[in-house]
Amino acid sequence: MDNSSGVGVLDKAVLVLNALEAGPASLAQLVQATGLARPTAHRLAVALEHHRIVTRDTQGRFVLGPRLSELSTAAGEDRLLAVAAPVLLQLRDLTGESAQLYRRQGDERVCVAAAERSSGLRDTVPVGSALPMTAGSAAQILLAWEEPDRLHRGLRGAKFNASTLASVRRRGWAHSVGEREQGVASVSAPIRGSGGKVIAAVSVSGPIERLTRAPGRLHAVAVMAAAERVTESMRRTS
Repeated sequence: MDNSSGVGVLDKAVLVLNALEAGPASLAQLVQATGLARPTAHRLAVALEHHRIVTRDTQGRFVLGPRLSELSTAAGEDRLLAVAAPVLLQLRDLTGESAQLYRRQGDERVCVAAAERSSGLRDTVPVGSALPMTAGSAAQILLAWEEPDRLHRGLRGAKFNASTLASVRRRGWAHSVGEREQGVASVSAPIRGSGGKVIAAVSVSGPIERLTRAPGRLHAVAVMAAAERVTESMRRTS
């Protein structure tokens, strides 16, 4: 067997997955594609199905399962954090404000990375903080490019409206003033993954006294440039 790892059952399972990479397959098609004995191919496919690495389509054919997407997302998250960390530091140093990276999780957005301003009055968002998707510039970014149905559901109870999100899409950045927290302003821009899908938002935030009531005039260019650097780095490493 080519590319043998020396662990036979694992090598055979990989043969099954490699065969399914080409698309749905019946058991007979798996046997033909892998060269495995029919009982072996069946046993492996069913075992992989148990772990959700393989599943079945409506015709009962074997297909790659949802667990692979979950693992891929986790790997992408790790890559995103590694790529974004130095960019957040640069953004903090350039703007003099705290910088954060947010990802959407259900009806919340979670701060997955941050570079805090070292001294003075600042907006501190601890890594792991779950904030609502109904307020703040990062929430606007994470909602603005959603499918229409999901977008309109997300606007229920939000402190911004569809017109706000249309402006966000047009200019490519969002800002908020006292929307999430009184006295705090922020500017955010989208990080995009494969296919151009928005996967995260990069933000700077701080007191209105420094960011003013038009924070985008001060920091939109820097925040958009930071988001684009992360997007490009993710594209190169994908």
